[in-house]
Amino acid sequence: MDANTFLKHEAQRIQASGILGEAKMRRLFEYLVTTSLAGGSPKEITIAIAVFDKSTDFDVGHDALVRVYMHKLRKTLVKYYGDRSDSNLPSLHIPRGEYRLNVNGAVAIPDAEPPPAAPLQPPPASANFSPVITRQGWIQTAALIGVGGLLGLLVATAVSRWRSSDSNLGQVRADPLWSTILADNRPILIVVGDYYLIGETDDTMEIKRLIREYNVNNKNDLDLFLNQHPEDAERYIDVGLRYLPTSLAFALRDIMPALDAGKRRINLALASDLTPPALKSMDIIYIGYVSGLGILQQSVFAGSRLAIGQSYDELVDSQTKHTYISQTAAQAIELQQGSGQEPSYRDYGMLASIRGPEGNVILVIAGTRDEGVRQTAEAATDPIKLREIRQRVDTGKPFEALMEVSALNGVNLSGEILFEAKR
Repeated sequence: MDANTFLKHEAQRIQASGILGEAKMRRLFEYLVTTSLAGGSPKEITIAIAVFDKSTDFDVGHDALVRVYMHKLRKTLVKYYGDRSDSNLPSLHIPRGEYRLNVNGAVAIPDAEPPPAAPLQPPPASANFSPVITRQGWIQTAALIGVGGLLGLLVATAVSRWRSSDSNLGQVRADPLWSTILADNRPILIVVGDYYLIGETDDTMEIKRLIREYNVNNKNDLDLFLNQHPEDAERYIDVGLRYLPTSLAFALRDIMPALDAGKRRINLALASDLTPPALKSMDIIYIGYVSGLGILQQSVFAGSRLAIGQSYDELVDSQTKHTYISQTAAQAIELQQGSGQEPSYRDYGMLASIRGPEGNVILVIAGTRDEGVRQTAEAATDPIKLREIRQRVDTGKPFEALMEVSALNGVNLSGEILFEAKR
């Protein structure tokens, strides 16, 4: 018996066994049988169109649908054959990097005719792959904050917070830190530091957890990463999720009233979506982690007294050579271990005002972790703290300030300004 005859008989056995499961898997297998018998090895886009009913403009670089199902089919064949796949007995397999069925081992005549193959069921109305996020995944996903509608909600809560302290609000807006922005006629863009999440799958292609790759901040980055690391193409899946630190909600509540949102158009964007033209045409207010600055990072640290250390939890003072290390991560580990009554710990915040390429203002309200972000936002909208900073540096001109934050159980308690410096 030649290889093609064996492939036909073996394909019928596999189809009749029911191991292929869902209709899309059966359809993919049948398609590969047909093309392999014809000596072909179709391209990924061809399979997407022929098997999954995708259009000709389907982007295989951004959607791993075909690769995911090819991985599942490979695993299914290994499961079907068991130890036989590692012996000289004939079996079917899909070579790595190819989309075709190949015959392994010496071909022998089957003992009996296989039962007729089960009829192929049509694919469901939508052939798009919808990853199943497990309980663990949903717990992490529950921490995601949707950006749409967030601004309106925060404006409402902010108004209630400031209603009883209009005099304080007037002092905040009069400070050069804010009056410089309010006097400008450029649009205001609030940029929040977000994080792009990737789904990591197991051998069954079920998404077991959501992970963060620091070099992957959008779909283009993921595409580039997978091109550089093809071994991860079947392990990492774009699930279209991002997350925002919880401190952003509290920080925006403090900051929105200072912008007099009822009289000025306020735009909101994710750091991962920020484009270079915006750095020139708008006054930008960044709120978030130091690690989430994205394309702003180079501008913020160019000419700064501070530099990022061995991790984003470390800020190094270039003048004194002192390293400021956030204790938040270590404290979180201790809390998980249930060490009893926890002591206070330190985090750090960075308040900076710099100028963009066209003289526009870029205001940075950042922290190494949540506690630093919240305390820096509070300081930037506190008349007493602003006056303390203003006594040492002109807040209407480029400057930066580093704040040490005392925290307990995830709550920022107080902040001490360590230094201010002109930029």
